Amino acid sequence: MVRWRRMKRASSMTAAAIRIKHLYISPGHNFFGHHEMKAGEHPIMDCKEIRVASGRGIEGDRFFDYKSDFKGQITFFADEVYEWLCEKLERWDKPPSVFRRNVITRGVDLNSFIGKKFEVQGVQFLGTEESAPCYWMNQAFGEGAEAELAGNGGLRAKILSDGVIRVSA
Repeated sequence: MVRWRRMKRASSMTAAAIRIKHLYISPGHNFFGHHEMKAGEHPIMDCKEIRVASGRGIEGDRFFDYKSDFKGQITFFADEVYEWLCEKLERWDKPPSVFRRNVITRGVDLNSFIGKKFEVQGVQFLGTEESAPCYWMNQAFGEGAEAELAGNGGLRAKILSDGVIRVSA
């Protein structure tokens, strides 16, 4: 089987073609800032819509107003990568929320947005960098997840305009 990260994805997909499968927020950090400590137990909430504020983040999320010019005001993760990882590690008991990314997408190569402005449902973003997987992925999803997700950990972005994003698929 060809590894997901080595597959050539059409980068000609427009942001309008992005389908939103899930939207997640969490009031607290479970992994961020917990190095060499036990993971936190803050819930992650599956939302039908989220409100985003330019330069601030997602209302109700742990990174809202985190710090000025933060690169990860919102994070995206591809549903195709989730499905591939489930198959690769033979784990079908974990939902995509375990990755603690905010927006689960379908139909676009998220890495193609690194360093670029893009729009989803009328909201503008700037893709800043890969949301690199860390060792917590092995605990959250399954042994080997961190290594398998290298290059496909999702996308961190800055929010450039206020708006509402809704589940579309």
